[in-house]
Amino acid sequence: MNTLELLKSGKKPLIAAHRGLALGNIPCNTPVSYAFALKNGADIIELDVSVTKDKELLVFHPGMEYAHTNSKLSFTEMTAEEIDRDVRLLNVDNAVTQFKISRFKDILLLLKGKCVVNVDKFWTEPELISGVIRECGMEQDVIIKTGPNKHDLDNVRKYAPDMPYMPVVEKAEDFEALFGDSSINLIGAEVCFNTEDSPFAKDEYIKKIHSMGLYLWVNSIVYNYKANLNAGHSDDTAAAGDPEKGWGWLYDKGYDIIQTDYTGFIQDYFDKYKR
Repeated sequence: MNTLELLKSGKKPLIAAHRGLALGNIPCNTPVSYAFALKNGADIIELDVSVTKDKELLVFHPGMEYAHTNSKLSFTEMTAEEIDRDVRLLNVDNAVTQFKISRFKDILLLLKGKCVVNVDKFWTEPELISGVIRECGMEQDVIIKTGPNKHDLDNVRKYAPDMPYMPVVEKAEDFEALFGDSSINLIGAEVCFNTEDSPFAKDEYIKKIHSMGLYLWVNSIVYNYKANLNAGHSDDTAAAGDPEKGWGWLYDKGYDIIQTDYTGFIQDYFDKYKR
């Protein structure tokens, strides 16, 4: 599914499913979690990419081996064959499931034509990741992201100058420094802010970005409650009984993409009260 065509389709906001939709025995970053998210209305699937000792790309959040699999070894210290043989994902009760770690290429081909794919952790292996994306013919069906630092930006310019790109930014000046940069395919930014005083939370700034033909991705997820990504307008706030403050505020601001862990619930809320 072409990224820019989806963004220009008029549907707003688009819903990005954070690592799919994981519940009960279904772990995140699995084919089942992605299928579940799509059935619940996700427009974009966000996934993480890790690399093995033998340079195979897996769909897994780097550094979360122990939390998600009980493995005391980093996958960078294991071969893909060892991981496939010995490692299984855990469910919400920390019990071992039947689910293996998926290969990145397999997941791209599984999702091809069904949604846009946000490839998170692109900066970990930009040459390998971009190569697999091209091999699957999905150069325009993804969103790649990095931080706004020079090293990561140079890698985007080198390996993926044509792919739809969003920096992950906390400061407006880091985003604005990329305006007009023809060496990357800048389509917008993932913006993170911990107070409503941020430019990213101001109506006039959002309108300015839209007037430039750029798009804003915002998070309602709570990855760590100590790291406030959205000035408290979060999935937690909505689930605790105030969806208007949580999801409604983000909707009313006019953000183009909202990333959530509650795909079906946020869609139902928007359909009943906003759209």
